[in-house]
Amino acid sequence: MLCKIGEVEIWRILEINGPYLPPADLFPSAGPEVADLIAARVDNSICPTSGGLILPIQGFLLKTPSHIVLVDSCVGNDKTSGHADWHQRSDSRFMSALTAAGCAPEDVDYVLCTHLHTDHVGWNTKLQDGRWVPTFPNAKYLIPDADNVAFSAAPSDSYTESVLPVIEAGQSEMVTPRHQLGDHVTLIPTPGHTPGHVSVLVKSGGAEAIITGDAIHTTAQCWHPDWHFKYDTDGDLAAQSRRKLLEDASESGARVLGNHFVLPSVGRVKSNGDAFRWEDG
Repeated sequence: MLCKIGEVEIWRILEINGPYLPPADLFPSAGPEVADLIAARVDNSICPTSGGLILPIQGFLLKTPSHIVLVDSCVGNDKTSGHADWHQRSDSRFMSALTAAGCAPEDVDYVLCTHLHTDHVGWNTKLQDGRWVPTFPNAKYLIPDADNVAFSAAPSDSYTESVLPVIEAGQSEMVTPRHQLGDHVTLIPTPGHTPGHVSVLVKSGGAEAIITGDAIHTTAQCWHPDWHFKYDTDGDLAAQSRRKLLEDASESGARVLGNHFVLPSVGRVKSNGDAFRWEDG
């Protein structure tokens, strides 16, 4: 178990932990020294061989008193991707992590998609007898409505393989920001990375946690919340959402869990002048 928020257990479901693209490619507005700035703030964040940003790909399993919720389902196996390390994977790590959390696919009540990018929806489906079928047969898949509108307008391989099949199976529910799932889980609007992007607030027993999704990609953005990310749909809106999320986390004292933060990927945000700082733990 990664941490416990009141009565809610949060488990890490890690699929990949390795380098992605160089920081200068990922944060084009940050300037040529961005790799040095990240390295100075985040230990073990830059691959010494490739120069790529270490970018874990993970979901989080929430065990609440009433539901089991998977927040984001990573890359998946057998999927089509333009990124070589994600293309046509055949790997057991994601499912092994689910098993280690004491959970089988049929135990999951909800799959909560923070947004519809490839590395957050992959295990929504699996390839079975040449067809894409829902991996979690008893789950309702919660999909941000604004993302579905945008992504269905020009369906990518990812949408066709990982999103459309759960809609066609009748297992999807389109949701809007502020949607509440039981007594402990609420969606936070953080648009900009995608049109309907949401983060996730977990509350129980007077304690809080925030799961960022892709509102923040590295804890170095606490010091530099205005950095745009290469794949943001609207970089300025993403920066506004990120700053608001950081402000809320700082004020509430919530633990913050980042889908792509360098392990251990959990800590707290503190106010730091006109920006913020990150503390592991």
